[in-house]
Amino acid sequence: MTASLPNPAAPAPEVTRGVLAIPGFRKLWNSMLFSSLGDWLGLLATTAMAAQLSGGSYATANFAIAGVFIARLLPAVFLGPLAGVIADRFDRRRLMVNVDILRGILYFTIPIVGTYFWLYTAMILVECLTLFWSPAKEASVPNLVPKDKLESANQVSLLAAYGTAPIAAILFSLLTLVSGAIAAISPLIPSDSIAIALYLNALSFFFAAFTIRSLHEIPKGPAIGRDSDESVGKSLIQGWKAVASSKIIRGLIVGMVGAFSAAGAVIGLARTFVGDLGGGDAAYGVLFGAVFTGLAIGIAFGPKVFAQFSRRRLFGAALAISGFFLVLLALITNLVLSIFIVIILGAFSGICWVTGFTMLGMEVNNEVRGRTFAFVQSLIRITLVAVLAVSPIIAATIGRFEYSFYNIQGDYNGAQITILIAGLIALAIGILSYHQMKDRPQVSLWSDVVAAMQGELGAITGQPTDGIFIAFEGGEGTGKSTQSKLLAEWLKQEGESVTLSREPGGTDLGRELRQILLGHETGEISPRAEALLYAADRAHHVGSVIRPALARGEVVITDRYFDSSIAYQGAGRVLIPSEVARISRWATETLYPTLTVLIDVPASIGIGRLQSRDRLEAEPEEFHERVRQEFLQLALLDPERYLVVDGTQTIQEIHEAIIARVAELPALKRNANGQQGRRILRPIRAAQSAIVRATKKK
Repeated sequence: MTASLPNPAAPAPEVTRGVLAIPGFRKLWNSMLFSSLGDWLGLLATTAMAAQLSGGSYATANFAIAGVFIARLLPAVFLGPLAGVIADRFDRRRLMVNVDILRGILYFTIPIVGTYFWLYTAMILVECLTLFWSPAKEASVPNLVPKDKLESANQVSLLAAYGTAPIAAILFSLLTLVSGAIAAISPLIPSDSIAIALYLNALSFFFAAFTIRSLHEIPKGPAIGRDSDESVGKSLIQGWKAVASSKIIRGLIVGMVGAFSAAGAVIGLARTFVGDLGGGDAAYGVLFGAVFTGLAIGIAFGPKVFAQFSRRRLFGAALAISGFFLVLLALITNLVLSIFIVIILGAFSGICWVTGFTMLGMEVNNEVRGRTFAFVQSLIRITLVAVLAVSPIIAATIGRFEYSFYNIQGDYNGAQITILIAGLIALAIGILSYHQMKDRPQVSLWSDVVAAMQGELGAITGQPTDGIFIAFEGGEGTGKSTQSKLLAEWLKQEGESVTLSREPGGTDLGRELRQILLGHETGEISPRAEALLYAADRAHHVGSVIRPALARGEVVITDRYFDSSIAYQGAGRVLIPSEVARISRWATETLYPTLTVLIDVPASIGIGRLQSRDRLEAEPEEFHERVRQEFLQLALLDPERYLVVDGTQTIQEIHEAIIARVAELPALKRNANGQQGRRILRPIRAAQSAIVRATKKK
């Protein structure tokens, strides 16, 4: 089974029923379901057969099992791109039928011949054939389902491909337990569970061929727009060039390679590991099923359970936890406990997997996303081959040994030691990845856990804003209004559509509320009432101005947003800042700015710049200093979203610092035509000229 990198999102039940109601696709899905079940069963049987043929030699068993996995991966590394091109030149339906028949014949002959040579030869041939079958299937799906159901079709295809692994594991274990009883039915039925599993695998491919043979909806024409003629080496080079400039993506890929390295060590040594714990083929099937059961649990429920954590933190933390349980697995010598540990290990690996690929899709620009995924796929395949080749060598070199510590006697083997090393590597890479990619570096993971339990973390680490939304924050007299206007003018010169607004006062209702909130004639307002009035203005502002402008693809700039409420009503009025924040999050439906520009000026200097003072500006200096410190604390907690600028600089210096940061926003680096970098390559002199003109007008 060739390594693939699917989107693990599960389809909604009604969507699944809808796409499976299409007769042509349902036939193809049924063939995939049975062939995938048989292929997983064949994987278990071939690895068990490799161990069986070793004759009891520990080193030979390790090398033999690793050879099976390498034989399944090597064709994808070298033949994958070429097979896609060749597959496009044939009648897809006939190609898929013939490939399934040939795969069934090859699996049928493996137990009959029963030698290492034919086992590996058959595995290589099966994988080569699969490389022709897969692109033919992928190119056929868009012809069988409407375009609006294509994503759902891909999702249920993944369900057929990966959801059958635990079922195959259970089936293999049952075959091991009842193979003798099955053989007693007739002398023609083999008594070896491995042979029975391989014959069932062959039958699954024959059934798939029979099903696809009647699927005349598959067209004969070549796939359209397929870009599969690039070699693995070229994909690696282009992918590395695409991601080399991003620290986040580099850390992400290093973490994913580390995760697959640890997975490769476990996969390659699982059969030997189970044997060392006194288990046979049935226990191997249970352990195999436990891995994929945990993986499915992590993929299905992990994003929901940990929805409040940022993906960057969750990725590194999940990888580190997987490494910890891998270390624990190596230290445990009880088979039952090992199975439970493997389920937990698989769950966190699933979380790491789905989080990593989700982040890749979010962090990588659309223009280079395909090359980046090709780079990751090729790198992971090469990593798996290398680890599968090296891990049994390490395990065989270590061998078995006994130890004594005081009155404690024990024995360890090479498989456990190798898994221990892999776990330590995964743990180290996970910790490194966590520290390299985590947002809000001043906040501990435990603080996030506590905040998540209280329901406070979700908005802090929520989904990034669609479009570009920039908020200016700061105390009184910092120059926010001037700088927001200068930024709007610069963006318009760069060809952007800009909406410039403020709070309160960005709407007709907001102007009336502004008069109430800031006018001296209003008199004293209770702090809680004041916070609610600001939240009411903000809810109307977001609903009627900000969200519609973002939906139109405009850059939205607002002079003040909900950080002002947290600072003024929270710290200034001595309310609880987290409660004020919760009100604003509810009012805005958790709409966070892409960037928050905080212009920082000491309270004494800012107030001294004012020529007249409204109701808030008239508060004492201690009030404004509390406000300033709260702003700085908010920026400290989430430095990636904030730009803190020294407001005592000149107007030109402040503006240059702001446009330099705004130009780095990923959403601003590409326009609607997919061109990158056009805006940030304009000469700085143009920006300086705009500053001079704006300063003169002022």
